[in-house]
Amino acid sequence: MSDERGIADYLPVATLLRLLLVLTLVYAPHVTHLPLWETGLLVALLIWRALAATRQWRMPPRALRVGLVVASVGGIYASYGHVSGQTAGTALLCLMGALKLVELRARRDVMVMVFLMYFMLVTHFFYSQEIWTSIYLLVSCVAITALLIECQHLGALPPRQTLRKAGVMVAQALPLMLILFVLFPRIPGPLWGLPADAGATARTGLSDSMSPGDIASLIQTDAVAFRVHFDGPAPPPEQRYWRGPVFDFFDGRTWKPSWISRQPLAADAVRYLGQPVRYEATMEATRMPWLLALDLPSDRGLPDDVRLNHNGELLARRPVIERRRYTVTSYPQYALDPQLDARARQRLTRLPKGRDPRTLALAQSWRAQGLTDRQIVDAALNMIRNENFVYTLRPPALGADSIDEFLFDTRRGFCEHYSSAFTFLMRAAGIPARVVTGYQGGTLNALGDYYVVNQADAHAWSEVWFDGSWHRIDPTAAVAPNRIEDGLSAAIDSADGLPAYLAHRTAWRDALKLRWDWLNARWNGLVLGYGPELQQQFLQRFGLGDLRSMILALTILVTGTLALVGAVLMRRAAPARTQDPALREWQRLTRRLARRGLPAHPGEGPRDYIARVQQTHPEWCDALQTALDLYLSSRYLDTPNAARVAELRRAVTAARI
Repeated sequence: MSDERGIADYLPVATLLRLLLVLTLVYAPHVTHLPLWETGLLVALLIWRALAATRQWRMPPRALRVGLVVASVGGIYASYGHVSGQTAGTALLCLMGALKLVELRARRDVMVMVFLMYFMLVTHFFYSQEIWTSIYLLVSCVAITALLIECQHLGALPPRQTLRKAGVMVAQALPLMLILFVLFPRIPGPLWGLPADAGATARTGLSDSMSPGDIASLIQTDAVAFRVHFDGPAPPPEQRYWRGPVFDFFDGRTWKPSWISRQPLAADAVRYLGQPVRYEATMEATRMPWLLALDLPSDRGLPDDVRLNHNGELLARRPVIERRRYTVTSYPQYALDPQLDARARQRLTRLPKGRDPRTLALAQSWRAQGLTDRQIVDAALNMIRNENFVYTLRPPALGADSIDEFLFDTRRGFCEHYSSAFTFLMRAAGIPARVVTGYQGGTLNALGDYYVVNQADAHAWSEVWFDGSWHRIDPTAAVAPNRIEDGLSAAIDSADGLPAYLAHRTAWRDALKLRWDWLNARWNGLVLGYGPELQQQFLQRFGLGDLRSMILALTILVTGTLALVGAVLMRRAAPARTQDPALREWQRLTRRLARRGLPAHPGEGPRDYIARVQQTHPEWCDALQTALDLYLSSRYLDTPNAARVAELRRAVTAARI
């Protein structure tokens, strides 16, 4: 056949259309991770292939196909800067699968597409391992398997029967999958997150700097930041400040960490007071090294790769690129840095030159009045509390002197505006101060007895040093005290541009959300969190804690499974055992004759068969005739006769053949 003939000459159009439908199902979750031009090209290729199949269009020439491949590789390189790695490699795989459609001609090409789709299906786990993802991929796996079955039996099975058979096959594989999941040796580290392209996936959560608008942009999503289970009673809301990045360098607009953040916290730099709070946190991936902890964490019992730095931050050795669980002990009451040397004071009171003169003048006037550090803090809080400041998600844009404009002109801002301005004001008065970002609050999920801290709980506050210690000062609490007690939705007016998930909150939606979060938490803990430690703990209950026992159990499992599958296949291949007792006895007789070299011919009836055997072996005539008469009378009587069947059994047994 010529190279330009339609695909209909090679496989049914209906099969091809179902392939395109399944391929669309596989591609759908990838759309949000692919460049816009690639998504458009995928859609165009799918539509073109469907039209080419139904309208018998010619296939494109080889030169055009090669050109498409070269252009596609170039497009991937232009979009990502490389063609390998997690994100670029997945995009290239999806594109190559779609380009395969322009040369799809025969059943073997469909088989190649089927196995490509299985592989593309797995790549979805690079981006999401949630429950809905697993359910969606399981359904997609059934659809791909149905297409595979159809390729083996073109036109022989209706689509509904093919789909049902595929579902049964996948369901039969699930128990073995579950056993292998439990027993197969786990490797440390993220299975689906490595190798991850640096910066390929957008960071979620706090950043390593803070500018006006950064925190406000975070609360546009209600994604989970982390979950916390307390060993005892949870601290009250006013103590639930979750410490993250600390910034002590200001360039006039952006707060950043300084070199001191790389230094560990000295043993004599902190004194813990009051009762400790112990808890376990499960933090979502952020691609940042900070681990969130209740203010202020201690270094007791921390993981080996986590340290407590000079600013009271918990820092992991490597960025958090997968969900991470860790246990921390914190002390809500503490005394941090009882002594500040001259160098530290200079660093913590440094301000950009030539900026915000009105703020500088205000701070210096307070100092000129002879106010103490504590009194200056109170004066600044009273100013925010009493002079018509507004807590809003929609602050106006600020110019070069952003602090002056906020404090004296607009007076509208979110928590990053207040913490930045307050910290600047303290430094202008000669008081050491810095900005702390993190989260505040959390929602109790009674189903799992844990607290959920969302991105909407992101917050920024100030730390001011006076009276021999750092003190947490939250200027947001001065302008919107209900933000601390009741959360963001209680502090922002509904007309002020609340995100949709906050503007349309209802009791039943909140309850449903908490139930879904509890289910996700269980999924994260038991399935996604099933790493080497959890596997060892689980298997130790059955005496399989060490690797040698695990390998032995796996060997027994695989051997037993193969033996069972072999037995089932042999049983299916063997002739069906009849339920008719008379026929069963007759088959026993014919098998004995076949072993003597006298098998029945195809289509040969019982009378003709016995007559032929009697001609060659007359000495068997009487025994064979008796068995034949008993078989025919037992087999074809209107009503079964157990006595005659028993007589037939004795006759067959007594026949000397």
